[in-house]
Order: sequence, then structure tokens, then C-alpha cells
Amino acid sequence: MASDSPDPLMTLCTDYCLYNLEGTLCYLLDNETLRLHPDIFLPSEICDRLVNEYVELVNADTIFEHNENFFTLFSEPRSTRLARIHLREDIVQDQDLEAIRKQDLVELFLTNCEKLTAKSLQTLGSFSPTLVSLSLFGCTNIFYEEENPGGCEDDLNPTRQVLVKDFTFEGFSRLRFLNLGQMTKGVNVESLLRPLASLTALDLSGIQLNDIIFLTQWKDSLASLVLYNMDLCEEHVQVIAQLRKLRHLDISRDRLSSYYKFKLTQWVLNLFVENLVNLTSLDISGHIMLENCCSSSEDEKVGQTSISPEMSSITPLRNLKQPLQFLGLFETTLCHLSHIPAYKVTGAKSEEQVLNAIEAYTEHRPEITSRAINNLFDITRIEHCNQHLRALKLVITALKCHKYDKNIQVTGSATLFYLTHAEYRLEQSIKLRRQVVQVVLSGMESYQEVTVQRNCCLTLCNFSIPEEVEFQYRRVNELLLNILNPTRQDESIQRIAVHLCNALVCQVDNDHKEAVGKMGFVMTMLKLIQKKLVDKTCDQVMEFSWSALWNITDETPNNCEMFLNYSGMKLFLECLKEFPDKQELHRNMLGLLGNVAEVEELRPQLMTSQFISVFSNLLDSEADGIEVSYNACGVLSHIMFDGPEAWMISEPRREEVVDRMWAAIQRWDVNSRRNINYRSFEPILRLIPQGISPVSQHWATWALYNLVSVYHKYCPLLIKEGGLLLLSDMIKMASARPETKEMGRKVIEHCNNFMDKNMDTSR
Repeated sequence: MASDSPDPLMTLCTDYCLYNLEGTLCYLLDNETLRLHPDIFLPSEICDRLVNEYVELVNADTIFEHNENFFTLFSEPRSTRLARIHLREDIVQDQDLEAIRKQDLVELFLTNCEKLTAKSLQTLGSFSPTLVSLSLFGCTNIFYEEENPGGCEDDLNPTRQVLVKDFTFEGFSRLRFLNLGQMTKGVNVESLLRPLASLTALDLSGIQLNDIIFLTQWKDSLASLVLYNMDLCEEHVQVIAQLRKLRHLDISRDRLSSYYKFKLTQWVLNLFVENLVNLTSLDISGHIMLENCCSSSEDEKVGQTSISPEMSSITPLRNLKQPLQFLGLFETTLCHLSHIPAYKVTGAKSEEQVLNAIEAYTEHRPEITSRAINNLFDITRIEHCNQHLRALKLVITALKCHKYDKNIQVTGSATLFYLTHAEYRLEQSIKLRRQVVQVVLSGMESYQEVTVQRNCCLTLCNFSIPEEVEFQYRRVNELLLNILNPTRQDESIQRIAVHLCNALVCQVDNDHKEAVGKMGFVMTMLKLIQKKLVDKTCDQVMEFSWSALWNITDETPNNCEMFLNYSGMKLFLECLKEFPDKQELHRNMLGLLGNVAEVEELRPQLMTSQFISVFSNLLDSEADGIEVSYNACGVLSHIMFDGPEAWMISEPRREEVVDRMWAAIQRWDVNSRRNINYRSFEPILRLIPQGISPVSQHWATWALYNLVSVYHKYCPLLIKEGGLLLLSDMIKMASARPETKEMGRKVIEHCNNFMDKNMDTSR
């Protein structure tokens, strides 16, 4: 089971400081600019964490706001020291690197920072004396500068960007690790790299080079070489074979990206195995084998699978001295072989291979990752996922890393739906499930695509609502209401979103309901109902919308008032007329109006001949058992409670309605099972100690008798809220009807019996 242990204290403190910069490390200068307190001195271990976690929060948490002055807090090494920082995406701009140029950085990873320009190349020179590791992966504009800096620019004459060709890594004497993946075309890579004396790791992913002979200048030091998506030729292979210190070689490719002339042969693999004797990691994913490199089918069937090189199903790898630590075979036929001489293999044959692929390619290869996640989706949809915790964590990481990548968001969100099913729930920690909720909500915010929205909503349905999403309560409500606002919306998403909205306002405290009401919840539901009325359709969306309104108006007068102000009663009458036989709909609508009738200030708005006639007629309804009749009687009971002087209409007469209420209550079976859930009896109990409306008193007593008789769970609630004392006083009242008093005695008897049975007699 995944751990629910708290995060390390360092992580908790780091996050707290970042969410509360002004109250902890900083103060506001001139009420707008963040400045570090002068008495603060932080070592690199803390500063690195602050910067790296800040970047993660900005990219992953939409509530967390980017502060343009953040990097200036680390401009002075005497108070804040940086050593190893990882920056990504568009939040990083030229001025941010400029702000920290005095720092003695050892490691600087810039990933997909597309707003960086050639100005940042000059800033990199400031780090040259100390920099050991540098990544410029996906920084596609960093080699561009303005053709005429400071010149005039307008819509007709935009500033032209030109390629910088004179920059080299001259002076970067300590640089050992360099990633130039996805670098801009036109840069002379050989000239750029020539000054580097002793590289140990080089990544040239996505760069097309006709000649790589210059790599041999590091043949005595280069241990890792990545040439992903480079179209190789025999000359390239011969050069690679000379790099005898290599321990990791990646010549994989994306088989869907473009046409490649190069085909992998037995000769190429033999050459690598014979010459690269230190090799422990090899990635040849996506390659087409020009000739058969496999053992015979007879050899395949013999014995259990083995990672021993001499038994390898890939014949060129039989000459390995020991199994590889890693072998990339994703989207090759080789991954389906039985005997693969590697401890970790990427491929599509098994769950293990697929998870290895997601793990290996997530950071820099979203195009491959999305297809690997799609393979995982097939596994989770059809089979049981054996490593579901690992799978869940990997998918979460991929979704966070590539929140604007359509393919990853679609396949990842669909896979989350299956990985959060009930069968896996017990082994998933609260912390992990919260991470799922957060990444789902981020996906809904970042990608307004129908399939993503539907997948995310379906995934939320696998959670206990509202309990498991209460830590993001406002955010999830805003997103769902945003989904429901457009008039033209995918029907399936609308249905799921309304269902979730209904669940979110059920069984939560009144403060939550008030807050959601102010967010436009009542108006949104009424708009949905109006649209369904126009379409003359009574479906789940219609019924869920009324149910949601019933829940959100429970003991929340402000929301009840909104319902009336937004023409809710008009829609109620239209729905009754248009859908006279829809029992569930009638029950939900009358339940809602019961909530409105409980608000004394709003009851005068219900005192019209039309409304009272409708409620009176519904007393005779047998829809949904007794529910519609019961709720209609509840509405009228509260209206009657205001006394004869509040009866401002001539028709129907008050006495006539009272008689119909008595007749309805007498028809109900007191043992009826109910489709209702009370959190408090307060609105019912207020009708007990009064003599102005005996029928209201009787309805309230009947309600309590029914609930405590059928559902014993209500006995403690009634006792806690002082119901027995009120009933005892009512029994002594001269104005109370005998049948009401008798029913009151039975309620008291039920509760006393319940208490006797559940009394602790142990000593």
C-alpha cells in the first residue's frame, strides 16, 4: 500500500515559505516589489529547493501565482546561494537568468524554455567557470536575437529574429554534461562544442548532422551519447563504434515522426557489441530491422525466459559479457522475444515493459510517452494492472510534465479512470489519491478538449464525493460550473458534470453551500433546466439539476432566495405542466420548494392562488410513493404556520387546504421507506411547539414517527436536538389533536427503547 506518511519537514517548510513569501522570507518594497529580508542567509541546499519547487508549483498548481520578481531574490550570493537548479516552460525569461548571473551554478537544466533568447546565451557565460551540467533541451529560441536591437518596431515592420552563429562554449572548462536536444536548425554544432575538453555526456536529440566525426575528440571521456531521432548512416555508426568509453548509447527514434533511410542490421549491433565493451545501456526503440536478428522459433519455446546473454533471442547480443542494465526496444518487434539480455526493457509486450517505457521517456519524449500510456490504457481496460501504484504515479508525472500535450492528456486521463477504480482503492493512500485529484483538475483547467474533460469528470466519479475532493472544493466546483455554462455542450459531459455538482452539494456544511451559491451554481442549474424545457426533454440532466438545487438550498436561505429571484418558480410550474408523469422530477422539485418554504422571509412569495392550488393538488399525488404528497404537505405546513392573517388569497380557502392536508396524511403508510436524508430536524421541530396550525404540528409529528420507526439512525439525532422534550410539551397542549399526541408518545417510546438497547451496561 502507498504510504500516507507526511512529506519531509524540508518539503513542508519549503512549500509554506513559497505560498507565504511576504510573511516569511520577504517584505514588499513600495507595496509592489518583493525583497528578501536583510538578515536572511540561506545555503544552496535550501535555495535550490526553493527555486526548483517554485517552478514545479507554477507549472502544476493553477492557484499558485508566478511573481515576476521571484528570481531577483537570489541575485546576491552572499545571502542566497544557488548550485543546482532545474527550470522549465515559459515562466523562465531572459531577465530571470540575468537576475542570478552572479551565482556559481554547478548544474543548470533549462527545459522547453521557449521565451529564452540569445540574451541568455550571454548570461550562460557568467556561469562558465563553475558549470558542470547544462541542459538547453527544447529552448528553441535561445540562439535567436533581434536583428536591429533598439530599432523601431510596429505591426508592419516587426523585429526580425536572426540566428546567432558566433557563440561557442569557450571558457566552459568544467562542463561535463550537455543536453542540446531539439536545438534550432542552422547552428554549427561542431564549432559550438569544439572548445569543450572532456565531455562525459552529450544529448543531441532531434538534431540532424551529416558528419559526427568531431565526436571522436571525446573518445576517451564520453560515457553517454543520445542521438534520438537522428537519421543515421554507416559513417555515423563507424564513428560511434570508436567511442569505446560509452556506457549509455541511445540511437532510438520516433517511428511516426518522419521517413528514415537508416535500417538497423545485424552488422550494426555486432559492431556496437564488439567495440563498446563498457556498454550497460542501449536504446534502439522505433527501429526497423533490415534483416532477421532473432533466434529460431524453436529456440524461443525452450525453457523459461532468461536474461543471460548466451541465451539471447537477439543473436548479436549473445556476445555481451553480462546483461545490460537497460535495453530500449519500444515499438520494435524485438520486445516480443522471450530471452532479452537486460534487467530493464522498454516495449509493449508486458505491463513491466510498458511502465519502463513511460518511466524512461516521459521527461523529453511526449510523443513516445503518449503511445506508451496508450498501451497501459489497453492493459488497465482489459486486464488487471499488477503494478497499479507504480502505474498511477507514472501517469500522474506524465500529466504534470506535459499539461498542454493533447495526446498525453487524452490517454493519461483515460488511464487514470481505470487506475482509480474500486478494485485498486484500498491500496491507494489519501496522499496519492489527492495527487490524482489535483492533476485531473489541472488537466481540466489547461486543456479545454471534450475528450479530456469527459475523462477527467469520469475519473472524479471514482472518488467519494464530496469527502475526497473537499481539499479542492472551490476549485472543482468552479471547473464543473464552467463546463456546464456553454449552451452547446457535449451531452455526456453535461450529464456527468451535473451528477458531480449534485454530489458536491450533498452532505456538506452550509458555509460550503453558501460559497458555491455565490459562484453561480443556482443560476447555472436553472439555465440547464430552461434549455431542457425548450428541448421538451426530461432526462438525467434535468432530474440531477433539480436534485442539485434541492441539496444546495437545504438550510441556506440565500440560495433559496436566488432560486426565487432567478424565476425558479416559473420553471417549476412549466416543468409540472410539460412533464406531468415524471415522478422523480416531481419529488426533487417539491423537496426544493420545501427548503424555500422553511425560510419565513420568503414564504410570502409562495402565497399566490396559482402556487397554493398546485401544492394542494399535489397532496393527492401518488408519485414516487408518498414523497411528492409528503413534500407538498411540508411546503403547505410551513405556510400554514404563519397563521390565518398571512393567508392573503381568496382561493383556494385556507380551511379547504387544511382539510386536504389532513386527508393526505391519513392516507400515508407510516412504515413507508423514504428516499430522503435529514442532517437536522430543526425545520420540522419548529412546527411542534405551536397551536396556530394543528395540521402543521401533525405533519411534523408524523414525519418524526415515520423516520424513527423505519430508520433507527434518526433516534440519536432527534434526542440530540431536543425533540423528545418538545414532543412531551406538545402532548400536554390543549390545542394538539389526540391523534397527534398519540403519535408523539410513540416517537418518545421508540427513542427510549433505542436508548435502552444501546446503553452500555459494561463495568
